[in-house]
Amino acid sequence: MKPLTKEEVNSYLALNLKSWTYTDTAITRVFKFRNFVDAFSFMTGIALEAEKMDHHPDWKNAYDQVTISLNTHTVKGITQLDFDLAKKIDALYKQP
Repeated sequence: MKPLTKEEVNSYLALNLKSWTYTDTAITRVFKFRNFVDAFSFMTGIALEAEKMDHHPDWKNAYDQVTISLNTHTVKGITQLDFDLAKKIDALYKQP
């Protein structure tokens, strides 16, 4: 597996994952919730999906907010695996 080019990543995000942003190292999105319990429940759902895929996010939680960054560490870039997990994460997100 090799990393996608900057152009490939930006094109895919523009078409399929409009709420995600891209830096040179990861795709990122911030998720907002009503409270800590909702945020943590969201993270638990992601953890189950990530484990099934054997692809794990870099994330942080601050009370009602979860920030998630995805990249494929083994290739030091973005791959289709990151897009696939981002789609699953978006599907799990229930906005307050």
